[in-house]
Amino acid sequence: MHCALYDADRCRSCQWLEIPYPRQLETKQERLRQLLAEQPVGQWLAPVISAEQMFRNKAKMVVSGSVERPVLGIMHRDGHPVDLCDCPLYPQSFSEVFARLKPFIAQAGLTPYNVARKRGELKFILLTESSHSGELMLRFVLRSKEKLAQLEHALPALQQQLPQLSVISANIQPVHMAILEGEEEIPLTENQALADQLNDVPLWIRPQSFFQTNPQVAASLYGTARQWVSELAVGSMWDLFCGVGGFGLHCSTKEMSLTGIEISAEAITCAKRSAAAMGLENISFAALDSTAFATGEGEVPDLVLVNPPRRGIGVQLCNSLSAMAPKWILYSSCNAQTMASDIALMADYSVEKVQLFDMFPHTAHSEVLTLLKRR
Repeated sequence: MHCALYDADRCRSCQWLEIPYPRQLETKQERLRQLLAEQPVGQWLAPVISAEQMFRNKAKMVVSGSVERPVLGIMHRDGHPVDLCDCPLYPQSFSEVFARLKPFIAQAGLTPYNVARKRGELKFILLTESSHSGELMLRFVLRSKEKLAQLEHALPALQQQLPQLSVISANIQPVHMAILEGEEEIPLTENQALADQLNDVPLWIRPQSFFQTNPQVAASLYGTARQWVSELAVGSMWDLFCGVGGFGLHCSTKEMSLTGIEISAEAITCAKRSAAAMGLENISFAALDSTAFATGEGEVPDLVLVNPPRRGIGVQLCNSLSAMAPKWILYSSCNAQTMASDIALMADYSVEKVQLFDMFPHTAHSEVLTLLKRR
């Protein structure tokens, strides 16, 4: 993949861009083997590759510059803004949206936030595309509600220009820190759930719910989890850190009982909607802390699936799972190092198979799916 901004040393987000893509995969796979070197692995499966460009369904753009000439992108380490509207990681459809947003920012009087001066209103533009329909979710991250009325007044013209905007909201982030969004989300359209679909599973994305940024590889990840679980004759399953339910909804059947747990109420709302659309009745989702749920009282399922954030599941949950002793644990990780540390804590489990999914090309990061069996 060629990137003029990388060549000009204006953006180095893709740290591995100069490494040929096959070599990137080899390096990630070798690193994974090193991390699991002390764990005998029953089966190593070939890595799942990604498209090298235009694979992202989401853009997180810092808004800088002036209200008349806003810049959407990042701040360079020298303090100057860098326009990322032509970033080759984004789909072509984003170009038109960014082109329309720049004059809209001026028309709505949304002064870009100046970090040094602590002035201005518009901090970020967050854009997400449905890989299924091409519809979009657009979020304006504002310092306060001061310009909210102006934003709402100007929106009809933008919606007429960009009819694919299905969900629009404003997030209020008043803190002068490098925090992407605040707690308060203000809907600016009646619809607040972006419809998507991976494989045959309908999914919905609300403004503050997590969703994978590489839908092509995510579909392969969820489909692989479904295949592995189907081979185990599982009757009951927990999906911890379930997000909008991608894993559980793929693995669930009408005969299986499934419990999905996620701290985000927004994500649980989406997961319940998907389950209803699929006609799955023997399934429940709850907005709870996954570790607290798993360490409480309850019937032990046949399989526990965990998909934690980068910090991993931690000592407490590892100890609880070891004590509960489900026959199977399916671990999906975006940080192989913490995953390996967690697996080492669960000495009663053997590693049946491992597969790397290259969710984040041109970086050191990847997603890993690992199946563990009770010895």
